[in-house]
Amino acid sequence: MQQEALRPFACSYSPNVPELLNSLGCTLALSTYQAGKLIFLSAADQEKIIQLPRTFNKPMGIAVHPEKEKIALACKSDVHVFQNSKELAWHYPKSPGKYDSLYLPRMSYKTSYLDLHDLAFGKDNLYAVNTLFSCISTLSDEYNFTPYWKPKFITEIASEDRCHLNGMALENGKPKYVSCFNQGNTAQSWRQNITETGVIIDVDTDELVAEGLAMPHTPKLINGTLYVLMSATGELVKINTETGEKETILKLDSFVRGMDVCGEFLFIGLSKLRKNSKTFAHLMNNFSRNRAGVAIVHLPSGAFVGEIQYHTSVEEIYEVKVIPNTVRPNILNPESEDCNRAVSIPSTTFWASSNENN
Repeated sequence: MQQEALRPFACSYSPNVPELLNSLGCTLALSTYQAGKLIFLSAADQEKIIQLPRTFNKPMGIAVHPEKEKIALACKSDVHVFQNSKELAWHYPKSPGKYDSLYLPRMSYKTSYLDLHDLAFGKDNLYAVNTLFSCISTLSDEYNFTPYWKPKFITEIASEDRCHLNGMALENGKPKYVSCFNQGNTAQSWRQNITETGVIIDVDTDELVAEGLAMPHTPKLINGTLYVLMSATGELVKINTETGEKETILKLDSFVRGMDVCGEFLFIGLSKLRKNSKTFAHLMNNFSRNRAGVAIVHLPSGAFVGEIQYHTSVEEIYEVKVIPNTVRPNILNPESEDCNRAVSIPSTTFWASSNENN
């Protein structure tokens, strides 16, 4: 594997990874709440990967809307929505002609502390998995959140993280399947037997699709098939939504969480477990390779085809998203001065001059 010098965010990667990202014409977006970063990973050419880390307060779920060229990011107490401007990207004052996309903050929802996990642009709403309140929520400018759906075993909306609802798969623009760690209805009940009590629930019917799962995360419908990550066992599995039967596609020998698809390839987040973690430390014995990064799987064959592995800075990854048709994106934090200078109106764009001396 090619390896960078051990500076911040140093990583190594299989030789075929830059070529693959280049051929797919995509960029990977990673959220790492542990490092407080949203990271873009792109192919500089056929041989080298480049990174762009941006600082955010506990970034978790990422939503990508390819058609509208939007990105949403769930943070500790806000959800930020960004809009791409190719024109502003091309004329970015610090590096003209360098970027093909520039995601600029356009609005923020003040959610307060909800421990939002998965995030997704739906047909009519931005949906968020509200882990603290054990429900799926929608966001608006009227409330911190509006409950959209909760499991039938949750009797009330309360800030108790009762079942650790964490993942959400959409179908036809609406939430269809969710993952959670158990069917508990008391505060923090999921912390007991976490490797044995996970479930997948059908949002439309309120019925269990599968149970007895090992910390399920990141349910995703791909061509009508439901794929889920079993974090506690490091497995990518396929679940028959009619029978609940689980088929292991691949064992990745690490804690897995965060997944997206581009073409025939799955990109899966790997997290390095901490010895001092009260919840997850005992899982370290399940893995011989305790690492952080991104594994790449050829979905039709189920074959492992390469990976990106971090050696510094990044230990825990929550989300992995593909930004399609993008080879060198940039994104600006809402607090940055560059963000305040970027002006976009329906007919044109401007980079405003600084008014600091006026």
